[in-house]
Amino acid sequence: MKLSDAAKKMIISISAITLICILGSAVYYRSPDFLPFMYGVFLGSLVSIVKVFLLEHAVDKAITMEQKNAGNYVGVQHMLRLLLSGGALILGALVPQISFWGAAAGILAFQFSTYSLKFT
Repeated sequence: MKLSDAAKKMIISISAITLICILGSAVYYRSPDFLPFMYGVFLGSLVSIVKVFLLEHAVDKAITMEQKNAGNYVGVQHMLRLLLSGGALILGALVPQISFWGAAAGILAFQFSTYSLKFT
């Protein structure tokens, strides 16, 4: 599957936000206590990157469909992406080795990368 330029920019932006969050937590904690946050950021960022691929696939497929079916398909795909984000947040909340706030930061990287597209 070939990615569009916007999807590539989003993945690069998500990766940059991930590194900034990890470096910030390492500086803040200055000990191995930052590892749960790092695992959470990795989990959330992985989910965000998967969401970029899913969004790209959904848009490509919806373009070839008729309008009513495309609207339903895009709506279902959006709900699946939200469930994926919710699953990562639940993992962050229930697994002690993964920080909930780290997972939230990684998931929010998707939204920040979307907004950054306007400025790049």
